[in-house]
Amino acid sequence: MATKPPTGDPVQDAPQIDPVQHSAAGLPAVAHTLRIAQQQMGVRRTAQTLLKVNQKDGFDCPGCAWPEGDERHTAEFCENGAKAVAEEATLRRVTPDFFAAHPVADLGTRSGYWLGQQGRITQPVYLPEGADRYEAVTWERAFEIIAEELTALSSPDEALFYTSGRTSNEAAFLLQLLAREFGTNNLPDCSNMCHESSGSALTETIGIGKGSVSLEDLHQADLIIVAGQNPGTNHPRMLSALEQAKAAGAKIISVNPLPEAGLERFKNPQTARGMLKGAALTDLFLQIRIGGDQALFRLLNKMIIEADGAVDTGFVAEYTHGYEEFVQAARAADWDETLTATGLDRATIEQALSMVLASERTIVCWAMGLTQHKHSVPTIREVVNFLLLRGNIGRPGAGVCPVRGHSNVQGDRTMGIFERPAPAFLDALDREFGITSPRHHGYDVVRSIQALRDGDAKVFFAMGGNFVGATPDTAVTEAAMHRARLTVHVSTKLNRSHAVTGTRALILPTLGRTDKDVQAGGKQFVTVEDSMGMVHASRGNLAPASPHLLSEPAIVARLARAVLGPASTTPWEDFEKDYGTIRDRISRVVPGFEDFNARVARPGGFTLPHAPRDERRFPTATGKANFTAAPVEYPELPEGRLLLQTLRSHDQYNTTIYGLDDRYRGIKGGRRIVMVNPQDAQDLGLADGSYTDLVSEWKDGVERRAPGFRVVHYPTARGCAAAYYPETNVLVPLDATADTSNTPASKSVVVRFETP
Repeated sequence: MATKPPTGDPVQDAPQIDPVQHSAAGLPAVAHTLRIAQQQMGVRRTAQTLLKVNQKDGFDCPGCAWPEGDERHTAEFCENGAKAVAEEATLRRVTPDFFAAHPVADLGTRSGYWLGQQGRITQPVYLPEGADRYEAVTWERAFEIIAEELTALSSPDEALFYTSGRTSNEAAFLLQLLAREFGTNNLPDCSNMCHESSGSALTETIGIGKGSVSLEDLHQADLIIVAGQNPGTNHPRMLSALEQAKAAGAKIISVNPLPEAGLERFKNPQTARGMLKGAALTDLFLQIRIGGDQALFRLLNKMIIEADGAVDTGFVAEYTHGYEEFVQAARAADWDETLTATGLDRATIEQALSMVLASERTIVCWAMGLTQHKHSVPTIREVVNFLLLRGNIGRPGAGVCPVRGHSNVQGDRTMGIFERPAPAFLDALDREFGITSPRHHGYDVVRSIQALRDGDAKVFFAMGGNFVGATPDTAVTEAAMHRARLTVHVSTKLNRSHAVTGTRALILPTLGRTDKDVQAGGKQFVTVEDSMGMVHASRGNLAPASPHLLSEPAIVARLARAVLGPASTTPWEDFEKDYGTIRDRISRVVPGFEDFNARVARPGGFTLPHAPRDERRFPTATGKANFTAAPVEYPELPEGRLLLQTLRSHDQYNTTIYGLDDRYRGIKGGRRIVMVNPQDAQDLGLADGSYTDLVSEWKDGVERRAPGFRVVHYPTARGCAAAYYPETNVLVPLDATADTSNTPASKSVVVRFETP
């Protein structure tokens, strides 16, 4: 039987610290999965849902974007995927009575964990101007309110249309169409905060802002480098692919400031041997200093160039541009500077080089540990340089592998959710719909917050997500949101953003991935794109949490008609009735989606074209893959300070908090902890178990403080510390962003420690 939600926030003042674990998954993961699922769904509903997760005739996991192979297990999900499903398919409900009992001020005092545990929202609710709590509202009135505010704006660019990575391809396509028909490219999305740096670097260097590998490539690789990524918590099903690669003879190098259990040993719960013993994964662990990755890859590139016969000269001559300039920069790489930047020793780097030179097929995987620094784009360009030198793009078992987070964040961008759209995309959109899309660029996430802060944006509409919880500089962001005339959130469950409102606010409850979607045209399905460019269908199988829910495509279609009125010739009503009509339009606008409906009807879907991977064609400005030669950068640390990275716990997915434990790191019952190397802690006078305030330092001189963190002595890299977000987002300055991509630099925050 499912359990009731907590009535009060749990006390987190004294988290328990246990030994760090050295393996991931196994029996504890199975037990935890079943316990969480039973608490949220009960036994029968647990079986009904989990057996459909990631199946060809089921629904796509609302968690990460890791792909599925053609052959599926009966249990094709991981622990954190099961948590995501349980949270969405929960039997708990948030009704209008809940909002009557909880003023917005009360919601604002609650933790994200408590808010999320209350259950699914059952009806649209509205916070009128001057009111202290949400009240039930009809869908018709909700759309009228949004239309009133949008049509009253002085310019369409005073509206912001944010998208979470959970949004389906169909809903994302409709949302960007609505925004552009309305007259703005203000389409910030969660990619602005995560892999924007990857997209920026890859588009410039290989001509497409996506990874170039498939699951089969991982299985065929000789060497896999996993840099700035913790798959054991963030992409657990990736461990199965690494296990298979290891069984085929691959070597794995892990590059990270923290040791992570999932990369040490994986206890595969699908096999008896895996449960009992598991497989060791990492062959070489490079415990790098935060932000030292560009320096590491630059030095490796220098040594490859200097090694006899190591450069694939034929590939370089035929397929690349800028090689000579890059070689000149690489030869200038300095050992002393690299050792300072990375915190590594010479012997370890030379061991890594020997593994690189022994590999004919190399893949580099990365995530936020590489993308959220000031110099993230040059760092990822340097990774591309590394792969180009030995011809490791465009052949089996080799390539770039940026591992995306949310389940359709890549698909949303493919559908046109981008503040800086390509002219060719807008031309195709305009031809198909007979509209004139704006050509000037819109606001990304950081610029959207600045626009709200400065009064240049007045309406904020979010398709999913937890914008306030995910963004940097919490005090600035929340003050900016309060300045909006109207904030609107399309949501399944409560989160912090619902308590930080504009003058007026709406919460519009929507169907989830697990819910059946029946429209006037019959039962519908939606589609998603995974991290490796596979597009497939997702079909929910549960009765919706309430009869008052609308699907995301239906919400956008009805809103579009309310805002644009009868003057819009776009058939919004048809789109709501039959999502196949949306896919027909996508097939004529988005390259690679030709004959969309027929191809996605095949079990498992289809793979999008990728010119560098498929034909070694690089659609860049030069027509070739581009070597780049940026100066090496790395964070410099003042005396008595540490470099903080914000990260997730194991009981967390993005800003969704499933529980208060971080099992692999040995932390239980609390989230306000900071992990500090024991030697650094001794030097700074930080006793294990003591409490401290974290204060970030930035050139604007503003004090940003996160109070009351328990110090945990932990084997981080020297000079580095780590703590969970969103609790530490308050420390990340809004203007501290990556060059080119404008992604918040949440992985390299200079902090000092002050005893209360």
